[in-house]
Amino acid sequence: MHAVRNAVAGVGSLALAQALHLPEPFWACITTFVVLQPQLRLTVDSSWQQLAGTALGAAAGAWLAIHFGSSLLAFGAGVFGVGLICAVLKLDNSFRFANITLAIVLLVAHGESPWGVAIHRFLEVSLGIAVALALTAVWPEPGLAPAAAPR
Repeated sequence: MHAVRNAVAGVGSLALAQALHLPEPFWACITTFVVLQPQLRLTVDSSWQQLAGTALGAAAGAWLAIHFGSSLLAFGAGVFGVGLICAVLKLDNSFRFANITLAIVLLVAHGESPWGVAIHRFLEVSLGIAVALALTAVWPEPGLAPAAAPR
């Protein structure tokens, strides 16, 4: 059943991203796989971390690309900077997502402005999260005990 849920979620997010003509629809599908959990509460927790990190990494990557270009120094400073921001905001689990998005926006050659890339990446990730949340809400994995509320 786990494989069926993942197949439905992945195909659904990819099809929606393609229908919306997002430039890199595979990010919606990948995000769905990253955040999809057996239960809604777990998917919500995972989704929040991914969304926060993606927003931070996209904004930092676009800003750095515009002001400093795709240099090694800009990338290192960006990783360090988003690390500090995540620490201050207590978004420790968002740090890796921020770094991934920062790297994509800053280092991958695109044919559009850095802010355009950042916005598209955020939209693709948001779509993947929405699909994972919707699927988990209507189709939780059977046979699992409900997740305990965080303390």
